[in-house]
Amino acid sequence: MNIFLTGATGFVGGELLVNLSKRKEIDKIYCFLRAFSEDEAIIKLENIFRIHHDHFDEKKIIPVMGNLFDEHLTDILIANKMLNDVDVIIHSAANTSFSKIYDDMVEKANMGGLEKILLWAKQLPHLQTFEYIGTATICGKDIKNRLVFEDESPNLAASHLVKYTFTKMHGELLIQKHLPTEKILIVRPSIIMGDSRPVVPRSPVILWAVATINHLRFIPVNENAKLDMIPVDYAAEAIVSLLFVKRNHKVYHISSGKDACTTSLKISKALEEYFTEPPPFHFANKSLLNQVKQWSKNKLHDDSELHKFPQYLEYWKHTFEDPSALRILLAGLDPYLGFVELGQVFDNSRLLQDVPTIKQSLPADVYIKNSMEYIEKIDLLEGALNP
Repeated sequence: MNIFLTGATGFVGGELLVNLSKRKEIDKIYCFLRAFSEDEAIIKLENIFRIHHDHFDEKKIIPVMGNLFDEHLTDILIANKMLNDVDVIIHSAANTSFSKIYDDMVEKANMGGLEKILLWAKQLPHLQTFEYIGTATICGKDIKNRLVFEDESPNLAASHLVKYTFTKMHGELLIQKHLPTEKILIVRPSIIMGDSRPVVPRSPVILWAVATINHLRFIPVNENAKLDMIPVDYAAEAIVSLLFVKRNHKVYHISSGKDACTTSLKISKALEEYFTEPPPFHFANKSLLNQVKQWSKNKLHDDSELHKFPQYLEYWKHTFEDPSALRILLAGLDPYLGFVELGQVFDNSRLLQDVPTIKQSLPADVYIKNSMEYIEKIDLLEGALNP
């Protein structure tokens, strides 16, 4: 089997690359990535393996330089005859930003870039499977507080919290437009956060939001809303394993499901055990979020309800010498709080039935304990300014 992997240096893509490299059934992995030279590309790929001291096989792992924004990408890939032996494509590359200022870039990468890859894929003589890494959250923000099934998406009537989920929904539609059904495999991870192993996570994605919430301690969100979260190593193992089993479906949720979902309250308890100095967590009605923002602008009215929580106001004064820092964190945190409020859990019975080697994931409030030292070191402002 010869695989073409996009997003090989990303959070999920990096974990996929290492996992794939250990599979004896795979001969070559062509890694599509941005680089100015082949030497730079090799260094980037080596760094992925260096994080957890994995073996880098330069004969098996082959860089393919390119850019999803390149207007000529399809022609460039078609002209690269080395790629004619590709029989599996795993499309992991995506712009995952939730910030509205990047909406155009998100759309160009996740839809425009995908279509260029698909136009090339159609020309491949031996293509067997196009595995698209989407997201379970394409179901949109109208579904709340219940179990969500694969067949409910994509739904063009769904409204979305962020452009990212909108583009991933349309990505599935593009794949259906360009490829025959028998070549399509769509995997939809739920929220991917951290690593279940006692290792340094490859990326602070989502853990940044956890670290920010931990820093604030006063959280305007429903603490009992269910959260479907999985570690990146679990996601990668499931994504790869699906290539080697008899599949009874074309679309799979990779998720915690109802048996291993968590809540903000449970995660907060795990954080409090490690971070003991800040005030205890307090979860409040979301309506207080605007008052927190007003406080950060020194515009909070004297009769505002937020004054009933002086412990947190004093804590913020001590923690944030410049109130604008709190404002920046809240702006970055906003969409994450929106997802928390949805209370969505994604059915994972298809995955567990079709892949015997994949068992139920650990709840996030359990495995997050492996990442506490990492959470402590996350640069919160950097994460908010570069979402």
